[in-house]
Amino acid sequence: MWRVSRVLRSGLTLAAIAAVCTTLVAVTWHFTVERIAANEQAYLEQSLAPAVAGIDYDSGLLDSKLLIPQPHTLPGSADAAVYRVYRDGEPAAALFVVSARDGYSGPIRLLVGIAAGGDIAGIHVLEHSETPGLGDGIEASKSDWPLQFAGKSLTNPVAARGGWAIKPDGGEFDQLTGASVTPRAVVKAVKQTLIYFAANRDAVFAAEAQE
Repeated sequence: MWRVSRVLRSGLTLAAIAAVCTTLVAVTWHFTVERIAANEQAYLEQSLAPAVAGIDYDSGLLDSKLLIPQPHTLPGSADAAVYRVYRDGEPAAALFVVSARDGYSGPIRLLVGIAAGGDIAGIHVLEHSETPGLGDGIEASKSDWPLQFAGKSLTNPVAARGGWAIKPDGGEFDQLTGASVTPRAVVKAVKQTLIYFAANRDAVFAAEAQE
């Protein structure tokens, strides 16, 4: 009987401790979930901002998101996210989250901002595994290499004449010192995104926003 009582007390104690821990976790989650969500949203907005540099818009960066399901002709093998921004209700720019699949060390996830008129507002690398000191120059924090895309379009340089390539391949875009595979992949992905936008501009801006 004494052993049974002791086991029962131990079980009740453990159950009480578990209940307290569960309550603490639930309370902590309740008071932090909104803060975590706000931090995630702020980080996303911060990531999107470089791709709309110089664009005059009055809508929120995250207010009008669109998912383009596969199959599509954008770079990457997954569904593509697009963030649209507007000025006085009119299209201002579209920000495409795409993936250059042929990077040196793997896919390069990048953001391509295209103004409503078809010019590039800016690009921003979101994620990559390229070699430090070489391929990582595609990051704005590491070099000015991404800045050369601002203001470019399918007619500047002329895509049909091979202008959308790095200089060693006969194009107009600089490569990175000691690295050609990485910038070649990014240039190709940006060009593909411009081609998609030119063919689907009206549909991109007319589609209903999605969560």
